Amino acid sequence: MNPATLPASESSSLPDQFAASPPSQRPLILGSTSRYRRELLQRLQLPFDVAAPEVDETPLPDETPRVLAERLALAKARAVAKAFPQAVVIGSDQVADLNGLPLGKPGSHERATLQLRQMRGQTVIFQTAVAVVCLESGFEQASLAAVRVKFRDLSDEEIEHYLRAEQPYDCAGSAKSEGLGIALLESIESDDPTALVGLPLIRTCQMLRAAGMALLARHKATP
Repeated sequence: MNPATLPASESSSLPDQFAASPPSQRPLILGSTSRYRRELLQRLQLPFDVAAPEVDETPLPDETPRVLAERLALAKARAVAKAFPQAVVIGSDQVADLNGLPLGKPGSHERATLQLRQMRGQTVIFQTAVAVVCLESGFEQASLAAVRVKFRDLSDEEIEHYLRAEQPYDCAGSAKSEGLGIALLESIESDDPTALVGLPLIRTCQMLRAAGMALLARHKATP
């Protein structure tokens, strides 16, 4: 498996054969092909590469949305870390939780319509998990940000208009809060502002620091 390389301004070359290196110099890999997570991670101004994790995302029998999100985030990070043991790998997953019912990515207009009809007037918890793994150092942590979202009592016409305008078929819960989807919502409660988009950056930063990554050192002004 070769990680897909981002533009030069967003990534740097990985060390030859991932040779062992000090923690602050370890390659950073995002174990996800989600463009939303990639755009969020770019905010940290760290060089990173992306790699697609080979993980079966099928829920286990009676698995709750919270447990599912945590399991998949860790599984994705472990899968990529297995291929690149010297790297620090980020894995993440999000599952919309409607009264214990897991809602994933709709994948089609019909499923998205059904999801939004189910969620209108309801409070949905977007269980967003993130995991950081480095096999060489033995580091492994995972955390979950639960985002409470209250949907407006949407009409069928509003749902149809929104889906045709934004086509959020690759988003858990069929809505993009960073776009027109904000008009579907009544309120958002979260202690990690970017979690609803797909990657809780506050928790991600905490774990990257714990893994030995220097997040701000490279940005210090030169005397």
